[in-house]
Amino acid sequence: MVHLACCKPKEFGYAAELWTRSALARHVRKQAVSAGYPALARAAKATVQRILDAQPLHPHKVTYYLERRDPRFLPKMQEVLLVYQQVALQNEAAQKGVPQPIVITVSVDEKPGVQAIGNTAPDRPPVAGKYPTVARDHEYIRYGTWSILAGLDLHDGHVTARVEERHRSVEFIALLQDLDAHYPPECTIRLILDNHSAHLSKETRAYLATRPNRFKYVLTPTHGSWLNIVETLFGKMTRTFLRQIRVQSRAELKERILLGIAEINEMPVVHRWKAFELLEATSEAAS
Repeated sequence: MVHLACCKPKEFGYAAELWTRSALARHVRKQAVSAGYPALARAAKATVQRILDAQPLHPHKVTYYLERRDPRFLPKMQEVLLVYQQVALQNEAAQKGVPQPIVITVSVDEKPGVQAIGNTAPDRPPVAGKYPTVARDHEYIRYGTWSILAGLDLHDGHVTARVEERHRSVEFIALLQDLDAHYPPECTIRLILDNHSAHLSKETRAYLATRPNRFKYVLTPTHGSWLNIVETLFGKMTRTFLRQIRVQSRAELKERILLGIAEINEMPVVHRWKAFELLEATSEAAS
Protein backbone atom coordinates (compact mmCIF):
# COMPACT_ATOMS: atom_id res chain seq x y z
CA MET A 1 0.00 0.00 0.00
CA VAL A 2 2.77 2.43 0.94
CA HIS A 3 4.73 1.54 -2.19
CA LEU A 4 1.69 2.20 -4.37
CA ALA A 5 1.04 5.53 -2.63
CA CYS A 6 4.58 6.63 -3.45
CA CYS A 7 4.09 5.85 -7.14
CA LYS A 8 2.20 8.17 -9.48
CA PRO A 9 -1.26 7.08 -10.71
CA LYS A 10 -0.23 7.76 -14.31
CA GLU A 11 2.20 4.84 -14.02
CA PHE A 12 -0.87 2.60 -13.76
CA GLY A 13 -2.80 4.20 -16.61
CA TYR A 14 -4.77 6.82 -14.67
CA ALA A 15 -5.10 10.52 -15.50
CA ALA A 16 -4.31 11.89 -12.04
CA GLU A 17 -0.88 13.10 -10.96
CA LEU A 18 -1.27 12.14 -7.28
CA TRP A 19 -3.47 9.62 -5.50
CA THR A 20 -6.52 10.51 -3.49
CA ARG A 21 -7.25 8.01 -0.75
CA SER A 22 -10.46 6.96 -2.49
CA ALA A 23 -8.70 6.37 -5.82
CA LEU A 24 -5.91 4.45 -4.12
CA ALA A 25 -8.44 2.27 -2.29
CA ARG A 26 -10.25 1.49 -5.56
CA HIS A 27 -7.00 0.53 -7.27
CA VAL A 28 -5.96 -1.68 -4.34
CA ARG A 29 -9.29 -3.51 -4.38
CA LYS A 30 -8.96 -4.18 -8.11
CA GLN A 31 -5.39 -5.48 -7.92
CA ALA A 32 -5.23 -7.06 -4.46
CA VAL A 33 -6.00 -10.66 -5.41
CA SER A 34 -3.79 -10.80 -8.51
CA ALA A 35 -0.96 -9.13 -6.57
CA GLY A 36 -1.16 -11.75 -3.83
CA TYR A 37 -2.84 -9.65 -1.13
CA PRO A 38 -6.37 -11.05 -0.92
CA ALA A 39 -6.89 -9.47 2.52
CA LEU A 40 -6.94 -6.07 0.82
CA ALA A 41 -9.65 -7.02 -1.66
CA ARG A 42 -12.19 -5.17 0.46
CA ALA A 43 -9.93 -2.29 1.52
CA ALA A 44 -11.88 0.92 2.05
CA LYS A 45 -10.78 4.54 2.14
CA ALA A 46 -10.51 4.27 5.94
CA THR A 47 -8.08 1.35 5.55
CA VAL A 48 -5.86 3.42 3.28
CA GLN A 49 -6.08 6.32 5.74
CA ARG A 50 -5.05 4.15 8.68
CA ILE A 51 -2.10 2.55 6.87
CA LEU A 52 -0.73 5.84 5.52
CA ASP A 53 -1.23 7.66 8.84
CA ALA A 54 1.09 5.09 10.43
CA GLN A 55 3.90 6.16 8.05
CA PRO A 56 6.10 9.27 8.11
CA LEU A 57 5.41 9.71 4.38
CA HIS A 58 2.76 12.00 2.88
CA PRO A 59 2.67 11.05 -0.82
CA HIS A 60 -0.62 12.89 -1.39
CA LYS A 61 1.12 16.22 -0.75
CA VAL A 62 3.71 18.17 -2.75
CA THR A 63 6.57 20.17 -1.21
CA TYR A 64 8.52 22.32 -3.67
CA TYR A 65 12.28 22.62 -3.73
CA LEU A 66 14.74 24.49 -5.91
CA GLU A 67 17.40 22.52 -7.74
CA ARG A 68 20.87 24.06 -7.57
CA ARG A 69 21.90 24.46 -11.19
CA ASP A 70 24.84 26.78 -10.62
CA PRO A 71 28.08 24.72 -10.30
CA ARG A 72 29.60 27.61 -8.30
CA PHE A 73 26.58 28.06 -6.03
CA LEU A 74 28.49 27.67 -2.75
CA PRO A 75 31.40 30.06 -3.48
CA LYS A 76 29.00 32.66 -4.87
CA MET A 77 26.78 32.34 -1.82
CA GLN A 78 29.82 32.64 0.40
CA GLU A 79 30.86 35.84 -1.38
CA VAL A 80 27.43 37.41 -0.79
CA LEU A 81 27.40 36.40 2.88
CA LEU A 82 30.91 37.79 3.35
CA VAL A 83 29.65 41.12 2.02
CA TYR A 84 26.82 41.07 4.57
CA GLN A 85 29.33 40.34 7.31
CA GLN A 86 31.50 43.23 6.16
CA VAL A 87 28.47 45.54 6.13
CA ALA A 88 27.56 44.49 9.67
CA LEU A 89 31.10 45.22 10.90
CA GLN A 90 31.14 48.49 8.96
CA ASN A 91 27.84 49.62 10.49
CA GLU A 92 28.99 48.66 13.98
CA ALA A 93 32.23 50.58 13.57
CA ALA A 94 30.40 53.61 12.16
CA GLN A 95 28.23 53.75 15.30
CA LYS A 96 31.44 54.01 17.33
CA GLY A 97 32.74 56.84 15.13
CA VAL A 98 35.50 54.80 13.47
CA PRO A 99 36.33 56.16 9.96
CA GLN A 100 35.29 53.72 7.23
CA PRO A 101 36.21 53.18 3.57
CA ILE A 102 33.69 54.92 1.35
CA VAL A 103 31.89 51.84 0.08
CA ILE A 104 28.10 51.88 0.08
CA THR A 105 26.40 48.48 -0.28
CA VAL A 106 22.99 48.47 -1.95
CA SER A 107 20.78 45.44 -2.48
CA VAL A 108 19.01 45.67 -5.84
CA ASP A 109 16.22 43.71 -7.50
CA GLU A 110 12.90 44.00 -9.35
CA LYS A 111 9.38 43.06 -8.29
CA PRO A 112 7.48 42.57 -11.56
CA GLY A 113 3.78 42.06 -12.14
CA VAL A 114 2.32 44.22 -9.38
CA GLN A 115 -1.34 44.24 -10.39
CA ALA A 116 -3.56 47.29 -10.53
CA ILE A 117 -6.94 45.89 -9.45
CA GLY A 118 -10.12 47.90 -9.14
CA ASN A 119 -13.45 47.24 -7.46
CA THR A 120 -16.67 46.79 -9.43
CA ALA A 121 -18.64 48.09 -6.43
CA PRO A 122 -17.69 50.23 -3.42
CA ASP A 123 -16.18 48.57 -0.36
CA ARG A 124 -18.50 48.47 2.64
CA PRO A 125 -16.98 49.39 6.01
CA PRO A 126 -17.42 47.11 9.01
CA VAL A 127 -20.84 47.41 10.67
CA ALA A 128 -21.49 45.95 14.12
CA GLY A 129 -23.81 42.96 13.93
CA LYS A 130 -23.74 42.93 10.12
CA TYR A 131 -20.28 43.10 8.55
CA PRO A 132 -17.48 42.47 11.09
CA THR A 133 -14.91 43.02 8.32
CA VAL A 134 -14.61 45.20 5.25
CA ALA A 135 -17.10 43.81 2.72
CA ARG A 136 -15.89 43.67 -0.86
CA ASP A 137 -17.54 42.47 -4.06
CA HIS A 138 -15.77 39.34 -5.29
CA GLU A 139 -15.56 40.61 -8.86
CA TYR A 140 -12.79 43.02 -9.83
CA ILE A 141 -11.25 44.90 -12.75
CA ARG A 142 -7.70 44.41 -14.01
CA TYR A 143 -6.06 47.64 -15.19
CA GLY A 144 -2.59 46.25 -15.85
CA THR A 145 0.67 45.81 -13.98
CA TRP A 146 3.76 47.71 -12.86
CA SER A 147 7.30 46.63 -12.06
CA ILE A 148 9.07 47.99 -8.98
CA LEU A 149 12.83 48.44 -9.31
CA ALA A 150 14.42 49.07 -5.94
CA GLY A 151 17.79 49.56 -4.31
CA LEU A 152 17.94 49.05 -0.53
CA ASP A 153 20.80 50.77 1.30
CA LEU A 154 22.14 48.23 3.80
CA HIS A 155 23.65 50.96 5.99
CA ASP A 156 20.74 53.32 6.62
CA GLY A 157 17.70 51.55 5.12
CA HIS A 158 17.03 54.19 2.47
CA VAL A 159 15.15 52.92 -0.58
CA THR A 160 15.86 54.21 -4.08
CA ALA A 161 13.08 52.99 -6.34
CA ARG A 162 11.32 53.39 -9.65
CA VAL A 163 7.92 52.16 -10.83
CA GLU A 164 8.10 51.20 -14.50
CA GLU A 165 5.99 49.43 -17.12
CA ARG A 166 8.81 46.97 -17.78
CA HIS A 167 12.20 46.06 -16.32
CA ARG A 168 14.55 46.15 -19.30
CA SER A 169 18.07 47.53 -19.52
CA VAL A 170 16.80 51.08 -20.04
CA GLU A 171 14.78 50.99 -16.80
CA PHE A 172 17.65 49.40 -14.88
CA ILE A 173 20.09 52.01 -16.16
CA ALA A 174 17.66 54.71 -14.96
CA LEU A 175 17.81 53.15 -11.48
CA LEU A 176 21.62 53.14 -11.62
CA GLN A 177 21.51 56.83 -12.54
CA ASP A 178 19.25 57.51 -9.55
CA LEU A 179 21.73 55.72 -7.28
CA ASP A 180 24.60 57.63 -8.87
CA ALA A 181 22.84 60.93 -8.14
CA HIS A 182 21.91 59.95 -4.57
CA TYR A 183 25.37 59.04 -3.25
CA PRO A 184 28.51 61.21 -2.94
CA PRO A 185 30.63 61.07 -6.09
CA GLU A 186 33.73 59.87 -4.24
CA CYS A 187 32.20 56.62 -2.96
CA THR A 188 31.98 53.20 -4.56
CA ILE A 189 28.46 51.74 -4.84
CA ARG A 190 28.61 47.99 -4.29
CA LEU A 191 25.50 46.32 -5.73
CA ILE A 192 24.17 42.94 -4.67
CA LEU A 193 21.99 41.70 -7.52
CA ASP A 194 21.06 38.64 -9.53
CA ASN A 195 21.93 37.53 -13.07
CA HIS A 196 18.96 39.16 -14.80
CA SER A 197 19.77 39.99 -18.41
CA ALA A 198 19.13 43.70 -17.83
CA HIS A 199 21.92 43.77 -15.23
CA LEU A 200 24.48 42.31 -17.63
CA SER A 201 23.33 43.56 -21.02
CA LYS A 202 25.44 45.38 -23.58
CA GLU A 203 23.52 48.60 -22.88
CA THR A 204 24.11 48.33 -19.13
CA ARG A 205 27.80 47.58 -19.59
CA ALA A 206 28.09 50.60 -21.86
CA TYR A 207 26.61 52.83 -19.16
CA LEU A 208 28.87 51.34 -16.46
CA ALA A 209 31.86 52.10 -18.69
CA THR A 210 30.96 55.81 -18.51
CA ARG A 211 31.21 55.63 -14.69
CA PRO A 212 34.46 53.72 -14.10
CA ASN A 213 34.99 52.44 -10.56
CA ARG A 214 31.63 53.86 -9.48
CA PHE A 215 29.70 50.57 -9.34
CA LYS A 216 30.88 47.15 -8.21
CA TYR A 217 28.75 44.05 -8.78
CA VAL A 218 28.34 41.16 -6.34
CA LEU A 219 26.16 38.58 -8.11
CA THR A 220 23.98 36.08 -6.30
CA PRO A 221 24.17 32.50 -7.63
CA THR A 222 21.61 31.25 -10.12
CA HIS A 223 18.36 30.44 -8.29
CA GLY A 224 19.78 32.14 -5.20
CA SER A 225 17.67 35.30 -5.21
CA TRP A 226 16.65 34.46 -1.61
CA LEU A 227 20.16 35.58 -0.64
CA ASN A 228 19.32 39.14 -1.69
CA ILE A 229 18.19 41.17 1.32
CA VAL A 230 16.04 43.46 -0.85
CA GLU A 231 13.57 40.57 -1.00
CA THR A 232 12.70 41.36 2.63
CA LEU A 233 11.82 44.88 1.50
CA PHE A 234 9.47 43.55 -1.16
CA GLY A 235 7.94 41.28 1.46
CA LYS A 236 7.37 44.30 3.69
CA MET A 237 5.66 46.14 0.83
CA THR A 238 3.40 43.13 0.21
CA ARG A 239 2.42 42.93 3.88
CA THR A 240 1.79 46.66 4.29
CA PHE A 241 0.69 49.16 1.66
CA LEU A 242 0.22 46.62 -1.18
CA ARG A 243 -1.92 44.32 0.94
CA GLN A 244 -5.48 44.08 -0.45
CA ILE A 245 -4.91 47.31 -2.38
CA ARG A 246 -7.66 48.51 -4.72
CA VAL A 247 -7.30 51.42 -7.15
CA GLN A 248 -9.35 53.23 -9.76
CA SER A 249 -6.62 53.28 -12.39
CA ARG A 250 -3.16 52.01 -13.18
CA ALA A 251 -1.79 55.51 -12.64
CA GLU A 252 -3.22 55.56 -9.13
CA LEU A 253 -1.39 52.35 -8.26
CA LYS A 254 1.91 53.90 -9.34
CA GLU A 255 1.26 56.98 -7.21
CA ARG A 256 0.44 54.89 -4.16
CA ILE A 257 3.50 52.67 -4.59
CA LEU A 258 5.74 55.74 -4.70
CA LEU A 259 3.88 57.14 -1.68
CA GLY A 260 4.41 53.88 0.20
CA ILE A 261 8.14 53.97 -0.58
CA ALA A 262 8.30 57.59 0.61
CA GLU A 263 6.65 56.50 3.88
CA ILE A 264 9.29 53.78 4.29
CA ASN A 265 12.02 56.37 3.79
CA GLU A 266 10.47 58.58 6.47
CA MET A 267 11.15 55.81 9.01
CA PRO A 268 13.90 53.70 7.40
CA VAL A 269 14.86 50.36 8.89
CA VAL A 270 18.29 48.79 8.42
CA HIS A 271 17.78 45.28 7.05
CA ARG A 272 20.34 42.79 8.33
CA TRP A 273 21.34 39.25 7.42
CA LYS A 274 21.39 37.44 10.74
CA ALA A 275 22.00 33.81 9.73
CA PHE A 276 25.80 34.02 9.66
CA GLU A 277 25.98 30.38 10.79
CA LEU A 278 25.12 29.69 7.12
CA LEU A 279 28.43 31.33 6.21
CA GLU A 280 30.29 28.99 8.56
CA ALA A 281 28.48 26.00 7.09
CA THR A 282 29.34 26.99 3.52
CA SER A 283 32.98 27.55 4.53
CA GLU A 284 33.14 24.03 5.92
CA ALA A 285 31.44 22.61 2.82
CA ALA A 286 33.83 24.46 0.51
CA SER A 287 36.86 23.19 2.42
